[in-house]
Amino acid sequence: MRKILIQFVHPARSRSKINNTLRAAVEGLDGVTINDLYATYPDFLIDVQREQQLCEEHDAIIFQHPLYWYSTPSIMKEWLDLVLEHGWAYGSQASLLKGKLFLQAITAGGDDSTYRKDGYNEFSLRELISPYRATAKLCNMVWLPPFAVLGIHRGLPEEEIKMHGEDYRRMVIGLRDGTLDIEQGRKEDYLNNDLHAIIRRP
Repeated sequence: MRKILIQFVHPARSRSKINNTLRAAVEGLDGVTINDLYATYPDFLIDVQREQQLCEEHDAIIFQHPLYWYSTPSIMKEWLDLVLEHGWAYGSQASLLKGKLFLQAITAGGDDSTYRKDGYNEFSLRELISPYRATAKLCNMVWLPPFAVLGIHRGLPEEEIKMHGEDYRRMVIGLRDGTLDIEQGRKEDYLNNDLHAIIRRP
């Protein structure tokens, strides 16, 4: 069984129904740790040793965050800058993150049609998050496409929000229990495109 670390990154959690729903869907699961960066470090003074230890103790790291200006909330960049030290995260002598899974759970205002070459944003979501794929590669981690919930600005119906929460729980459990087909999942644009196709029956 893999241990899953969810780095929850939202500066205004109280205003995000979808992120609260996703988080609630996985809270209390065996083997899953939720680390709320804004709640833990309101002053942005990140405890590097604590964060590195958390990463070492887990087999998969999920960064759950809204898409801010085609990137992440600022504390995630601060986390990457400080925690992923040379000699620990990357470099010829670094091996502590090797083989660990890396993925993002992203919520965004625009729907999928806006994240295309001919769409409003002109770039796909996978193109926009390519720096994080490169980061995973540098750290010898196994990158997975994002779990993406799009179209937030149009207002998601309650049933759809609930469905996304259920899918997030299934995805996290699949990663934890080894029933999610990693190689098949890597071929998808979004990890939650078709969970039925990539999660095997235990």
